[in-house]
Amino acid sequence: MAMEIERLAASPLSHFDPAELLDVLSTGIVMLDSHLCVVYANVGAQDLLAIGLNTARGRPTSELFADSQALDLILRRSLERNETCSGHEVLLKPIGMVASREPVVVDVTVTPLEGQVTGTHLLLELADARTRQRIARESETLARLHGNRLMMRQLAHEIKNPLGGLRGAAQLLDRELHDGALKEYTAVIINEADRLRALLDSMLSPSRLPQKSMLNIHELCEHVFHLLRSEAAEGVLIERDYDPSLPSALLDRNEVIQALLNVARNAMQAVNPAGGHIILRTRARSNISIGAVRHRLVADIQVEDNGHGVPPELYRSVFYPLVTSRPGGTGLGLAVAQDLISRHRGIVEFESQPGRTVFSLLLPLEGTE
Repeated sequence: MAMEIERLAASPLSHFDPAELLDVLSTGIVMLDSHLCVVYANVGAQDLLAIGLNTARGRPTSELFADSQALDLILRRSLERNETCSGHEVLLKPIGMVASREPVVVDVTVTPLEGQVTGTHLLLELADARTRQRIARESETLARLHGNRLMMRQLAHEIKNPLGGLRGAAQLLDRELHDGALKEYTAVIINEADRLRALLDSMLSPSRLPQKSMLNIHELCEHVFHLLRSEAAEGVLIERDYDPSLPSALLDRNEVIQALLNVARNAMQAVNPAGGHIILRTRARSNISIGAVRHRLVADIQVEDNGHGVPPELYRSVFYPLVTSRPGGTGLGLAVAQDLISRHRGIVEFESQPGRTVFSLLLPLEGTE
């Protein structure tokens, strides 16, 4: 990068302000003096670190980040040895960053620059490493799906028999009821039992492909929304935030509903019954990578809650069967959701901190209308 800047300065564009040239780069560029104080930061660095140039200029990096030990070590090594040094996936928590934003993970390259007038300066390059981390995490999750599926097929086989008994009992109860309003409840039980039976049949048949049809994604979200409202405690607020531009898509209705329902119920169990807040949100996203495959258009169905968040020790295993932080939980809901969405070449991912957790069901929309 340092050589590239020198080349630009010597090019026919050199009559432009160098700051203007640096501001067009997506990489964050920060210039530090020999005391590790900020001299300049381009727009990419300001956006990445959520720090304005006027705020940062003249201040040492130790005052700009809540924990700058890892960064300071790289900077001082470069300064002392007068050589380029680098660090991968360095965690930075800017002091001025709002609480809702996660710490920034960056790849760092530090290059010493010598000037006859200005003395030694350090050129600090910051490249956002979060995208690479996400792709690696997704690839690992997808690689483990085969073992998860074997376990879930065994569990699905065990569930089918009691599910049949539940449906039969609901049918018998329906015959005894004469109140039409009460029959609506037995109809819900029977319909949901039928839907789950079809879902279990698909899980027990590894060669069976999803039974896709062109569906309105918001119709599926509405189905889940009404089920959640009937199950939620009185103090839990459930809201919708739909993107009307989201197109219809080829999906298996039962599988997507079950995946979304599992994630949403997980959120409902995480919130406080007397003040819980859940948002069912849809967005259209373009040029998104899922594992190693890049998709032109993806439906992002999000479930956001204000609960306690996913414990950090479960970040890497939260989608594995039988992994749960909830007493009495089975640890199957998220594992099943991940499996069902993967059958549509999608993935479930999340970001979490206490007070705000967002699970995203990403579904490729190739073949949409």
